[in-house]
Amino acid sequence: MSNWAARELDRPLCRVADLPEGQSVGFDPLDEGRDTMFVVRKGDTVHAWRNLCPHYDRARMAWKKDEFLNGDRSRIMCAAHGALFRIEDGVCEIGPCVGQSLTPVPVRLHDGALWIVGEYAPGFRR
Repeated sequence: MSNWAARELDRPLCRVADLPEGQSVGFDPLDEGRDTMFVVRKGDTVHAWRNLCPHYDRARMAWKKDEFLNGDRSRIMCAAHGALFRIEDGVCEIGPCVGQSLTPVPVRLHDGALWIVGEYAPGFRR
């Protein structure tokens, strides 16, 4: 069992009410000292992604804490490459990884809280 599967039962990531509408927030559920994933809230929908650019999987996405979106907050932006990804499905539309996708983190909403479900992502390496 991965660390993610064990942690999914510990506690929720956060309360949905604590996620700012139309903005992004990073999380470190593995306690690695850096954000390993992030979420973007759009209305009642929350999209969760690994904090790794598919162009170069060691590149972190945010240009500063909790800033994973471009200036008008319409897309996710990789600060290392300038790549732009759709919030809804993580597909790159502009940049060096066009057509590639961010790796989703399966989450669910329950009683106003956001929980990680299942494995963090297929093939996740520690």
